[in-house]
Amino acid sequence: MSLDFLHRIVEERIAQAEREGQFDNLKGRGQPLPPDDDSHVPEDLRMAFRILRNAGCLPPELEVRHEIVRLRDLLDAASGEERAAAARALNLKILQFNMMRPRHLSLEASQVLARAEVHRPESDDL
Repeated sequence: MSLDFLHRIVEERIAQAEREGQFDNLKGRGQPLPPDDDSHVPEDLRMAFRILRNAGCLPPELEVRHEIVRLRDLLDAASGEERAAAARALNLKILQFNMMRPRHLSLEASQVLARAEVHRPESDDL
């Protein structure tokens, strides 16, 4: 099934619901949309950020933060070598996040310490 076909079905159902009056009693109908809180974004970048947000794109910092959350969940569920690999991947993402923008050290994300449960050879094994 192509996306054009699905898009057409969705548009037809929206038009049908509109003809049937299903949107007539929605809260806020006829009122302006609430303003976006973009006071933290420099004025010259606001339009570009709004376009990216409407297109479903995240700023690079947020994409990395989402990846950090995913890797933390993976680390919590892992054990042994998988845990050590997840900790290395997480620490790399945290380092990447911390290097994206210069900021005070107290605001940086903390790295994770995870010990790998790996067999270390004894002196007799050598």
